[in-house]
Amino acid sequence: MGPTASGKTDLAIALRRHLPVELISVDSAMVYRGMDIGSAKPSADELAIAPHRLIDICDPAQAYSAARFREDALREMYDISASGRIPLLVGGTMLYYRALQYGLSALPKADPGVRAELQRELEAHGLEALHDRLARVDPLAAQRIHRNDPQRTLRALEVWELTGRPLSELQATAGQPMPFRAIKLVRAPESRAQLHRRIDRRFLAMLENGFVEEVERLVARGDLHPDMPAMRSVGYRQVWAWLRGEFSRDEMVERGQAATRQLAKRQITWLRSEQACHWLDESADVLQQARALIDRGLHGAALD
Repeated sequence: MGPTASGKTDLAIALRRHLPVELISVDSAMVYRGMDIGSAKPSADELAIAPHRLIDICDPAQAYSAARFREDALREMYDISASGRIPLLVGGTMLYYRALQYGLSALPKADPGVRAELQRELEAHGLEALHDRLARVDPLAAQRIHRNDPQRTLRALEVWELTGRPLSELQATAGQPMPFRAIKLVRAPESRAQLHRRIDRRFLAMLENGFVEEVERLVARGDLHPDMPAMRSVGYRQVWAWLRGEFSRDEMVERGQAATRQLAKRQITWLRSEQACHWLDESADVLQQARALIDRGLHGAALD
């Protein structure tokens, strides 16, 4: 695990060379086909060396959820284990890790009628009014959901309409824990400034490698719009907004880099709250450390 641009993929590929592991991607953008550059998807050469499961499994017009990820990941983990190898999960979507480890509370499925009514309310009164309503019926969810997030605001209100209970209350219900024992390794640069430099350089490299053209191809399809979950991925929404003329190219770069830094901050905050993690020392050989922790963990030794 680790924040974006921390070198998770490099370490996972290196481990694949030394250990009987099969990689499973834990990334909410890499699941989508055609979203390669902006999601920092492993290259064709890297995938040839270390194939990743759960990459390119979904069209950007489709929604992909934490619940579906848990189902897909467990299926792949059982398959890998049955072959005598070890699942190695790698990625930065912390909600997916949480769903996999601890399960999900039982939430109602989307209801087209309720969702259509909420959409009409959104168009008539605006997102701020709906978020204010959410704050009245479920203040905890309203605190977690940004005022500019229509997808999650509508879902929280939909749950309230369907069950009469707050989403935050239902989510507090524990799900089924993962039927595997995990060795949790975290890779993160030693300093925030170093991570920010990596993020800024990588975003510029993405642009040089054709990120804008990638988004242009997605826009040209005609069946996607900026509020879809895939298009709200960091980087994609900033490039799309620039293509629509909302701001200058320089501002697009600044916004894309800033949004990625904010993502990294949220990831680090989440990781610090995660239990039983082993933070690798970036000043030493991270591959050697990871191999030692895995070896000890597989043989049942205590991990300090």
